[in-house]
Amino acid sequence: MAQSNKAFAEVIESSLTGFLAQSWQWDAFPSFGSLVMITSKKRTLFGLVHQIQTGSLDPVRYPFPYQKSEEELLREQPQIFEFLKTTFSCLIVGYQEAGSINYLLAPEPAKIHAFIEPVSIDLAKQFLYKDRYLPLLFSMSTIMFNLDEVLLALLKYQESLGLLSAEKMDAFVQELSLLTGNDYRRLKLFLQRVEILVGHRHV
Repeated sequence: MAQSNKAFAEVIESSLTGFLAQSWQWDAFPSFGSLVMITSKKRTLFGLVHQIQTGSLDPVRYPFPYQKSEEELLREQPQIFEFLKTTFSCLIVGYQEAGSINYLLAPEPAKIHAFIEPVSIDLAKQFLYKDRYLPLLFSMSTIMFNLDEVLLALLKYQESLGLLSAEKMDAFVQELSLLTGNDYRRLKLFLQRVEILVGHRHV
């Protein structure tokens, strides 16, 4: 497989519902709540980042608190960063095949060692134009540490791409209301946090 010049990580564990990836550089990884993609000859998988972790490559060698800044450590002991790794977990929220986007689990999981790339703004706009990925995301809520945190991060990601209009926010809230069984208390608390996170103009 030829390496894409946009790829930055590869799959190290995989299932139908998601995958675990390791960044090629420990300090280069996607944002929480953002979309990434894996492209193969058959289809493009879309993954939503719901967990990120940095630690040691060596199970018997742990990072040590040196009481120095990162700049000082890079200058004095750059070798310690060679033993760090960053992994991130993604949920499959849909796939593109034959030019069409499907908000379903793909027929096959991502392959081990498949390359991972960020999703372009145009493709992100196409995927996130409607909120049809939300039912799939809700069906996998037990896999995530906190669904509402992921949803808030996803809204922040959409705002960073210029996708979060007032109309888009209204549609998101309507879909969320249906999926939560019109849980008024949960919706009220969620929207209060949205106001703080993305600004009053969208709520």
